[in-house]
Amino acid sequence: MLAFRPLDAAYPAQAQLALQTGPVALADLSTLDPADEPAFLTVWAEDAAVMKAHPGFISTQLPRGIGNRPTHSDHAVRESNAHFRTAFGSPEFQATFGAHPPSGIASRHLFAKVAVPGICVA
Repeated sequence: MLAFRPLDAAYPAQAQLALQTGPVALADLSTLDPADEPAFLTVWAEDAAVMKAHPGFISTQLPRGIGNRPTHSDHAVRESNAHFRTAFGSPEFQATFGAHPPSGIASRHLFAKVAVPGICVA
């Protein structure tokens, strides 16, 4: 199973999940031993399929960092924090999530869209 290291120790993802907001984007940065990358990708695909089946799913992507040490940045978007809480707490997700390679370290954080005039919309 992955170990967790908060991106912001003063306000970890668990505290963020308690808020009522949406839409919300999850950024989950994971590093692991190179030998565990194939297993990680298999389990991530299973996790993503479970998350996609739950209400509120908008999108997900898994960019890989450039270099020899596997670093993946899971970007998932849902309609609300409530949808993330429900999906994360589901027995199906808990079963697949527990199969992640033990060398993995994940830093998870939730984000809300920000509008910047002339650049992007919320």
